[in-house]
Amino acid sequence: MGFDIDLQSIQEVRDSLQRAKAAQAQLEAMSQVQIDAVIAEMAGEVRRSAAALAELAVQETGFGNVPDKAAKNLFVADSIYPAIESMKTVGIIHRDDERKIWEIAQPVGVIAGIVPSTNPTSTVMFKAMIALKARNSIVFSPHPGAKQCSFEAASQMQAAAERAGAPPHSIQCLALPTLEASKELMTHRDTDLILATGGTAMVKAAYSSGKPAYGVGPGNVPVYIHRSADVEQAVSRIIRSKTFDYGTICASEQALVVDQAVKSAIIDAFIRRGAYMLSHAEKRAIEGLILRNGGLNSQIVGKSPEAIAALAGITIPAHTTVFIAEEEEIGKHAPFSIEKLCPILALYTVQDETEGCMLCKKLLELGGLGHTLGIHATDLQVIEAFGLEKPASRIVVNSGTTFGGIGMSTGIFPSLTLGCGSYGNNITSDNIGPQHLMNVKRVAFHMQDIPEREPAQPVTVATDHDTKPAISISREDVMEIVKRVLAEVERS
Repeated sequence: MGFDIDLQSIQEVRDSLQRAKAAQAQLEAMSQVQIDAVIAEMAGEVRRSAAALAELAVQETGFGNVPDKAAKNLFVADSIYPAIESMKTVGIIHRDDERKIWEIAQPVGVIAGIVPSTNPTSTVMFKAMIALKARNSIVFSPHPGAKQCSFEAASQMQAAAERAGAPPHSIQCLALPTLEASKELMTHRDTDLILATGGTAMVKAAYSSGKPAYGVGPGNVPVYIHRSADVEQAVSRIIRSKTFDYGTICASEQALVVDQAVKSAIIDAFIRRGAYMLSHAEKRAIEGLILRNGGLNSQIVGKSPEAIAALAGITIPAHTTVFIAEEEEIGKHAPFSIEKLCPILALYTVQDETEGCMLCKKLLELGGLGHTLGIHATDLQVIEAFGLEKPASRIVVNSGTTFGGIGMSTGIFPSLTLGCGSYGNNITSDNIGPQHLMNVKRVAFHMQDIPEREPAQPVTVATDHDTKPAISISREDVMEIVKRVLAEVERS
């Protein structure tokens, strides 16, 4: 008689957390030099295994493509690692001599890492690296559809960490990922913090677990192309961004909002770069594929244009890069207006930046509040207005939002977990890094004396100055007299 899979998975969680807690105690005792050696070895392992893990991820999930998955993995080693390499995370990390304050880092403890199927290996390696940099252990709950590649990525990161002196079980991944296992992992007493990347339901579960949590919301990213934009540059960068790993990064563009004055030039530039403008009938065919049971159809997520065309029963030219369909409506009744994690773009036409601003807001409100917005323009006043007014945590200017949002092509802190702030019901609008995974204590020295309280001054009651001396009565005496008088009034 076999054991219930949910019970087995719950027991695996408990065993993993027990081991993780012991490992974290050892990590906490390590010096900055020791921790940095561990992270350096992990970064080296990312470089060595990036291609193989990318191939395994595509093979298991069917999402994206191997070259871009490999590039995404290498982003962890080539961009994120340099950004955190010299970060202080042990002992006194900052001394403010002017304010006489020392800041001391302390790990949060054991982290629960929730991993999506769209970016399974890069997310595991990224979260493992930032967790150990802050001296935390981490236990991953992978998506069931990506459990093998996630498990392999975690195993390779653990092996690298151990080679550099980290304790066993610093990085673990559940072999039996179930819904019950995820719930147990997020609510167990030995879990100290949750790093949640996944669907809306999973992120909500993380925030309702009773544990501190960093979750990320959906990214229905609009990109506004103003009449002042460099059209050729804008289109080239959008194409590269939207087609990267077939659109599986949540910061990728979802809708083009284009000024009427440059619309024809923009469409021409897209077509010259392999974009396919859908006819009304073709749009309806693909529109029918986008949603399933009220949510995004997983059959089109991370798929090539050829694969999507085959599902829709339409014929497209060879080497098509992206589908574009003109749209006017926004809402669940208009599938092209929602987040589409594949090479499909909606195209909206506006008269000017005022209309463009309103339309971008509506698109964000539909499903991308707090995430990312793109704008292509050279008019700084328009750029500033978009930055000030839009409910997005990342305003990416003249760059592809995929690369700009994660900090690959911009100066934003490089990360694969992008907070959406209070707009998206997240605790932070930051790109997450080791700085979010540690407590910072403050040792504050005395700087100034507080003035002593002045003693109570006696109250002088003057009487007949000609015949009687003044009587000195304290405030306390006056209050006592008032109380006695009031008491007698009440008795009478």
